[in-house]
Amino acid sequence: MTVANSTTRFSNRVADYVKYRPHYPVEIIDLLADRCGLTPESVIADIGSGTGILSKIFLENGNPVVGVEPNAEMRAAGEEYLAEFARFTSVNGTAEATKLPSQSMDFALAGQAFHWFDQARARVEFQRILKPEGFAVLVWNDRRVGGTPFLADYEKLLADHANDYAEVNHKNLQERAQFSKFYGGEFAESHFDTSQRFDLQGMLGRLTSSSYTPTADQPGFLPMMARAREIFAAHQSGGVVTFEYDTRVYYGTMR
Repeated sequence: MTVANSTTRFSNRVADYVKYRPHYPVEIIDLLADRCGLTPESVIADIGSGTGILSKIFLENGNPVVGVEPNAEMRAAGEEYLAEFARFTSVNGTAEATKLPSQSMDFALAGQAFHWFDQARARVEFQRILKPEGFAVLVWNDRRVGGTPFLADYEKLLADHANDYAEVNHKNLQERAQFSKFYGGEFAESHFDTSQRFDLQGMLGRLTSSSYTPTADQPGFLPMMARAREIFAAHQSGGVVTFEYDTRVYYGTMR
């Protein structure tokens, strides 16, 4: 994955991303307050902030948040989504070059973004922008790939029809050895359950919000959508299907 590709591949999916991606549980705030000393005055850098989904729960907590996002379309969507929050600042930067002052942040977050980073260079940058006792926090909403017939069939749909799903799947980068290398030692991990319920339009929008699925101008798009409709028809109950997620939160200081 080239850096250029990783920062531009969502440009034509922004609308679906805003509408259909899962939000993060607010319990993350309580977790970081209890374990890491988060207060409403803690200064937050949201690295790879995208459309602002993770930033929002911290802004609602009263925190000043700097969203660092290299993709122009995603950054603009985030600025619009968070326009009501006076404590939000938007920056055109990357995980490897945030443009933020040294030792200026209490927390550096990455929501659904760490797997796109050059981890070695991002580690150096996180260390630079964090205060000496600041925390790095990596968050994913991990879609469950089994446990119900619908989840299993949806995963098979991606395996059969997505462009580069196996290569860019963020689960490839969720190994303790990789996190230990990034943090420079020990870190902690917590989990939360969350879910989304979608009608057919919502399920199709959730599907096309993923960067690895074919777009409407690509050959595999129509067969993928046809199979998705079959899956919805087979598994819907009351006109909806349920996506289940394991929200994973990794946190620690940078050593």
